[in-house]
Amino acid sequence: MFSALMSLVYHAISAVLLFWHAVWDRLLGDPHSLATDWSWVLGIVFLVLTVRTLLLPLYLRQVRSQRALQRLQPKLKEFQAAHQGDPQSLRLGMADLMRQEKVSPFGTFLPMLLQVPILIGLLHVLRHLQPTITDHAGQTLYGWTVTQFADASHAELFGAPIAATFQSTAAELALLGATPGAVGIVTAVLIAAMITTTFLTSRMAILKTGWSENPQQRTIQRLLLYGIPVSLLFSGLIFPVGVVLYWTTQSLFALGQQIWLNRRYPAQEPALPLL
Repeated sequence: MFSALMSLVYHAISAVLLFWHAVWDRLLGDPHSLATDWSWVLGIVFLVLTVRTLLLPLYLRQVRSQRALQRLQPKLKEFQAAHQGDPQSLRLGMADLMRQEKVSPFGTFLPMLLQVPILIGLLHVLRHLQPTITDHAGQTLYGWTVTQFADASHAELFGAPIAATFQSTAAELALLGATPGAVGIVTAVLIAAMITTTFLTSRMAILKTGWSENPQQRTIQRLLLYGIPVSLLFSGLIFPVGVVLYWTTQSLFALGQQIWLNRRYPAQEPALPLL
């Protein structure tokens, strides 16, 4: 069941990526400049835009849930004080209150969770783009043509193949016509941008709503603020350049989206200082 579901994800990722590649290839005429295959790079960028556009309603719902939770904090504190010795009644009562206010405790994490299979799918597809795969069945997997496979497996971003990783050996990079230096520089720049934008997005969201007074929720906020950017440092070193490009693009988009959401849904109370 799981493998069948992930196969659908791989086909969907491939279809969207190939669609946008075809669009930019037709518009720009197979551009290759600055050691970059722009139709493939823009295909990945617009894959991000497609995913983020589809998830935008969930992000709007997420912000509404956050604002509603902020508005309910006084009631929740009163409820906690009134049922301090009865945890079962407290749990049921708080769940009923949030249900009445149409607040979902999982709304904050749903958009992030939905991006996980997409990231895994893109990781799988790009790792599959290897020149060592020469059989017809392997090259045409997930709806690719032999020509598309050969073109994408050698596509570059400023001299770094999108299918290569920071840990690729010199022999593997030689098959892709690349050098470790180009891959290292491009990967380092993308990781730095990815970490910075992710941290700024989380910081902006926390500054807007304030630090939670609940110790568990505050721990989650700190994990989002510091833990995720640190994890991106290590994942960026093992992911293909194309996946790092995807995550960097989505981080930049998320930062812009957070700025827009903060202006559209201003905080109702002054936020607590960032710790």
